[in-house]
Amino acid sequence: MDLDGRSLRMETGKVALQADGAVLLSMGDTVVLATATMSNTPRAGMDFFPLVCDYEERKYSVGKIPGGFVKRGGRPSEHAILVSRLIDRPLRPMFPDGMRNEVQVIAITLSVDLDNPPDVLAMLASSAALSISRIPFAGPIGTVRVSHVDGEFICNPSWEQQSAAELNLILSGTRDTILTVDVEANIVDESLVIDAISFGHERIVKLIDLQDELAKLVGKAKVEVELHKTPAEIVQAVRDSAGADVRKTAQNPDKALRESNLQTLKTQVIERMTEQFPEQVSDLGEAFEKVLKENVRSLILDEGVRVDGRKPQDIRNIWSEVGLLPRVHGSGLFTRGETQVLTACVLGSLEDSQIVDTVEEDTRKRYMHFYNFPPFSVGETRPLRGPGRRDIGHGALAERALLPVIPLQEEFPYTLLLTSEVLGSNGSTSMASTCGSTLALMDAGVKIKAPVAGTAMGLMTDGTKFVVLSDIMGLEDFSGDMDFKVAGSAEGVTAIQMDTKIHGVPASILGNALAEAKTARLHILGKMLETLEAPREEMSEYAPRVLIIEINPEKIGEVIGPGGKVIKRIEAETGASLSIEQDGHVYITAADKAGGEAAYKMVDEITRDVKIGETYIGRVTRIQPFGAFVEILPGREGLVHVSQLAPHRVERVEDVVKLGEELMVKVIEVNPKIALTRKGCTGAGDEPSGDQGDSQRERGGREDRRPREERAPRESRPEPAAEPVAEAPGDDTLQAKFRPKR
Repeated sequence: MDLDGRSLRMETGKVALQADGAVLLSMGDTVVLATATMSNTPRAGMDFFPLVCDYEERKYSVGKIPGGFVKRGGRPSEHAILVSRLIDRPLRPMFPDGMRNEVQVIAITLSVDLDNPPDVLAMLASSAALSISRIPFAGPIGTVRVSHVDGEFICNPSWEQQSAAELNLILSGTRDTILTVDVEANIVDESLVIDAISFGHERIVKLIDLQDELAKLVGKAKVEVELHKTPAEIVQAVRDSAGADVRKTAQNPDKALRESNLQTLKTQVIERMTEQFPEQVSDLGEAFEKVLKENVRSLILDEGVRVDGRKPQDIRNIWSEVGLLPRVHGSGLFTRGETQVLTACVLGSLEDSQIVDTVEEDTRKRYMHFYNFPPFSVGETRPLRGPGRRDIGHGALAERALLPVIPLQEEFPYTLLLTSEVLGSNGSTSMASTCGSTLALMDAGVKIKAPVAGTAMGLMTDGTKFVVLSDIMGLEDFSGDMDFKVAGSAEGVTAIQMDTKIHGVPASILGNALAEAKTARLHILGKMLETLEAPREEMSEYAPRVLIIEINPEKIGEVIGPGGKVIKRIEAETGASLSIEQDGHVYITAADKAGGEAAYKMVDEITRDVKIGETYIGRVTRIQPFGAFVEILPGREGLVHVSQLAPHRVERVEDVVKLGEELMVKVIEVNPKIALTRKGCTGAGDEPSGDQGDSQRERGGREDRRPREERAPRESRPEPAAEPVAEAPGDDTLQAKFRPKR
């Protein structure tokens, strides 16, 4: 098919023939293989649908050999994990409720060109592979990326176009509804997001048509699988026996007490009804959960009341604090209801930035956000195994929510690492991480462009009635139909992530949710700014200091020196670390002001142009029969020829200067070697004196043997003009370039 002027091709029947479904999808020189496979029998003891989606990046797809010691590759990159989540989230609600057969979807990049990024194509190919397979699937679905560049929407843009866009949106949906939305934006109005969704959905319908055509040609008949269903008679029995008690017990604003009371009630119901259903104890537990979910939904849809007593648009109590952690460079504690996140901000040099090496880009990240979800945050015990896919996804969402307000490297030459520790969880910890990160950045003195807050919106619907919920908590997320996270500043949106548990929601509902999310976001921002209304003027005393000096790019080699000799000496003598960009920007990071100033001065002296007539105080580094070499600037030597060492004849250089001695010299030639003279410089002397004079006379050195009356009086001899000593940047210059201390 033709997709906005580019050919998109789906092919099956050539490769991966033993998979239940396999599709080669190509656009330009990008080729992705997606496969779908299902187990023949349900997985025993499973209380959820065991779907696994994997996105595999292959470096050979862009003609690259992996860097590092291990060439085979190992754990998926963070980008691959995020794409795996992008594939999973819209596919999951399209499988039958109660399905317990294991399903695995694998998408592999085989060939990649940067005009056609493979991530969205992998999502589309995965849907196509499921659609032609025997696996029960209510698709196909379509997926597109939409970018807004120079006032125009672009479908599936290139990397270059994405970089220039003010809005990038990944959209998945069916013919009539939206399944998932992922947005990263540079503070845009909500109306632009709605327009982008409308633009993208028109193309989704065309992509669904193409998959339907393929399925008609080669699709396999869908098999019937055993679906796990709780017997209706057991659900009705629990509903009749305990429905009223469940409804009453669920209405408690205290999460811990509510869950404890519900668990006690569940145990009592199972014990009471085991005699009636002796072989179906597990079904009784599932029936209780279904009745609980029914009552939570009924309270909201029928009565407009939530289990904690709030109305649909109400936000839970919010409080926050900054500066809790004295040794980190900034910290923010954000609490909303029973959700609590502590974010720490640490600043480092540009050398601390993270290397990003994927099939699509090789770059460095100077702003990172990590998210940790320890088990105690929900009152549980479990092994700590490192961040899972959920943790990585939540961290990435908070990261892109704040990326548009992070100052540019030229304005703030630091690497920024934010780490959010979830201390309590009852709904939307990723948005609480966004709020905590804003506070931590401002506490660290980072001049962000605007404070950012976020909130999670929910949805309850019976197919005809829709109720949008602001600031959903855990039980409402579990019982609801949509999780719609929106982050942004007071002026506009920076990030969105929407998931559904049903077969999508109408676009009009998203418009309502965006409007209510803005109201909630502004309320949360107001509460945050009561704690800290603007970034601190001064940074923490423990934060490193960074100076910037811009040099001629042609002089980079002089700063580095042969084998790195010069730059290593600067770092060793000053304790600072230097990072040099190809455009000539030198970033000097130091733990203290003095070290940074010293390194700045040394770089400035090395790269300063030496001009004829300038005077320096230099150090004698070498002595040769023909003259002395004097280091006038770090790494910059000039020769004082023997004829320029004194106004009189010098027989031996060692008689006039010594190794390591400091001399005042003047530049007389730069072509390109530097020639120096002592003549006319203060301290050079017009006549030899002391032991030097005696030894010279003993060797028969020249003297002015003219009669005294023929010599010019000393006071009438012309004195050499005083030459200014070249100066390093003064304190004022350095102070202006230095970041202030707290």
